[in-house]
Amino acid sequence: MKIAVAVDSRFAKVAGHAGRARHWLVYDPEEGPAAARIELEPAQVFHHYEGEGPHPLDGIATVIAISAGDGFMKRMQARGVDARQTAETDPGKAVADYLAERLADPKPRPIGSLICKTLDLFSKHK
Repeated sequence: MKIAVAVDSRFAKVAGHAGRARHWLVYDPEEGPAAARIELEPAQVFHHYEGEGPHPLDGIATVIAISAGDGFMKRMQARGVDARQTAETDPGKAVADYLAERLADPKPRPIGSLICKTLDLFSKHK
Protein backbone atom coordinates (compact mmCIF):
# COMPACT_ATOMS: atom_id res chain seq x y z
CA MET A 1 0.00 0.00 0.00
CA LYS A 2 1.63 3.23 -1.16
CA ILE A 3 0.93 6.52 0.58
CA ALA A 4 1.66 9.86 -1.11
CA VAL A 5 2.13 13.00 0.96
CA ALA A 6 1.92 16.44 -0.63
CA VAL A 7 5.01 18.34 0.51
CA ASP A 8 6.68 21.71 0.07
CA SER A 9 9.42 22.27 -2.52
CA ARG A 10 12.09 21.21 0.00
CA PHE A 11 10.30 17.89 0.61
CA ALA A 12 10.36 18.82 4.30
CA LYS A 13 6.81 19.67 5.39
CA VAL A 14 3.33 18.49 4.53
CA ALA A 15 1.84 20.99 2.08
CA GLY A 16 -1.62 22.36 1.63
CA HIS A 17 -3.78 22.58 -1.47
CA ALA A 18 -3.18 19.03 -2.65
CA GLY A 19 -4.72 19.67 -6.05
CA ARG A 20 -1.93 22.12 -6.89
CA ALA A 21 0.93 20.23 -5.23
CA ARG A 22 3.94 19.47 -7.45
CA HIS A 23 6.10 17.80 -4.80
CA TRP A 24 5.20 14.48 -3.23
CA LEU A 25 6.83 11.93 -0.97
CA VAL A 26 5.68 8.38 -1.65
CA TYR A 27 5.96 5.89 1.18
CA ASP A 28 5.61 2.15 0.85
CA PRO A 29 5.40 0.81 4.43
CA GLU A 30 6.12 -2.72 3.19
CA GLU A 31 9.45 -1.51 1.76
CA GLY A 32 10.59 0.43 4.83
CA PRO A 33 10.61 4.01 6.13
CA ALA A 34 12.36 5.67 3.15
CA ALA A 35 10.24 7.74 0.79
CA ALA A 36 10.60 8.31 -2.94
CA ARG A 37 10.57 11.92 -4.08
CA ILE A 38 8.30 12.79 -6.97
CA GLU A 39 8.13 16.18 -8.65
CA LEU A 40 5.20 16.49 -11.00
CA GLU A 41 5.36 18.39 -14.26
CA PRO A 42 2.85 21.28 -14.33
CA ALA A 43 0.44 19.31 -16.56
CA GLN A 44 0.56 16.39 -14.07
CA VAL A 45 -0.63 18.50 -11.13
CA PHE A 46 -4.08 17.18 -10.28
CA HIS A 47 -5.70 20.57 -10.74
CA HIS A 48 -4.66 20.44 -14.42
CA TYR A 49 -4.34 16.72 -15.10
CA GLU A 50 -6.77 15.57 -17.78
CA GLY A 51 -6.53 11.87 -16.91
CA GLU A 52 -4.95 10.91 -20.21
CA GLY A 53 -2.21 8.29 -19.95
CA PRO A 54 -0.25 7.14 -16.93
CA HIS A 55 0.40 9.42 -13.97
CA PRO A 56 3.45 9.29 -11.64
CA LEU A 57 1.14 8.74 -8.67
CA ASP A 58 -0.85 5.88 -10.20
CA GLY A 59 -1.18 2.98 -7.78
CA ILE A 60 -1.30 5.17 -4.68
CA ALA A 61 -3.77 3.96 -2.04
CA THR A 62 -3.79 7.13 0.06
CA VAL A 63 -2.87 10.80 -0.27
CA ILE A 64 -2.29 13.09 2.69
CA ALA A 65 -2.14 16.90 2.67
CA ILE A 66 -2.81 19.84 4.95
CA SER A 67 -5.76 20.89 2.80
CA ALA A 68 -7.68 19.91 -0.33
CA GLY A 69 -10.72 21.25 -2.10
CA ASP A 70 -13.91 19.31 -2.71
CA GLY A 71 -12.97 18.85 -6.38
CA PHE A 72 -9.68 17.16 -5.43
CA MET A 73 -11.40 14.97 -2.86
CA LYS A 74 -13.99 13.83 -5.43
CA ARG A 75 -11.31 13.13 -8.05
CA MET A 76 -9.34 11.02 -5.60
CA GLN A 77 -12.48 9.11 -4.60
CA ALA A 78 -13.21 8.45 -8.29
CA ARG A 79 -9.66 7.07 -8.65
CA GLY A 80 -10.17 4.79 -5.63
CA VAL A 81 -7.72 6.79 -3.50
CA ASP A 82 -8.30 7.53 0.20
CA ALA A 83 -7.63 11.29 0.49
CA ARG A 84 -6.94 12.63 3.98
CA GLN A 85 -6.34 16.08 5.38
CA THR A 86 -4.34 16.69 8.54
CA ALA A 87 -2.82 19.34 10.77
CA GLU A 88 0.39 17.27 11.00
CA THR A 89 3.31 18.96 9.21
CA ASP A 90 5.93 16.19 9.45
CA PRO A 91 5.46 13.85 6.46
CA GLY A 92 6.87 10.72 8.13
CA LYS A 93 4.81 11.28 11.26
CA ALA A 94 1.69 11.88 9.17
CA VAL A 95 2.18 8.49 7.49
CA ALA A 96 2.90 6.73 10.80
CA ASP A 97 -0.15 8.35 12.37
CA TYR A 98 -2.31 7.39 9.39
CA LEU A 99 -1.16 3.77 9.65
CA ALA A 100 -1.88 3.82 13.40
CA GLU A 101 -5.33 5.31 12.69
CA ARG A 102 -4.59 8.45 14.70
CA LEU A 103 -3.95 11.06 11.99
CA ALA A 104 -4.56 14.53 13.41
CA ASP A 105 -7.67 16.25 12.09
CA PRO A 106 -7.08 19.26 9.86
CA LYS A 107 -7.26 22.72 11.37
CA PRO A 108 -10.41 24.66 10.57
CA ARG A 109 -9.79 27.00 7.65
CA PRO A 110 -13.03 28.85 6.93
CA ILE A 111 -11.46 31.39 4.56
CA GLY A 112 -9.32 28.79 2.76
CA SER A 113 -12.30 26.46 2.47
CA LEU A 114 -14.41 29.23 0.98
CA ILE A 115 -11.69 30.04 -1.56
CA CYS A 116 -11.38 26.36 -2.55
CA LYS A 117 -15.15 26.05 -2.96
CA THR A 118 -15.23 29.17 -5.11
CA LEU A 119 -12.39 27.89 -7.30
CA ASP A 120 -14.13 24.51 -7.60
CA LEU A 121 -17.22 26.26 -8.98
CA PHE A 122 -15.19 27.34 -12.01
CA SER A 123 -13.03 24.24 -12.32
CA LYS A 124 -13.53 21.78 -15.18
CA HIS A 125 -12.58 19.01 -12.70
CA LYS A 126 -15.72 18.80 -10.59
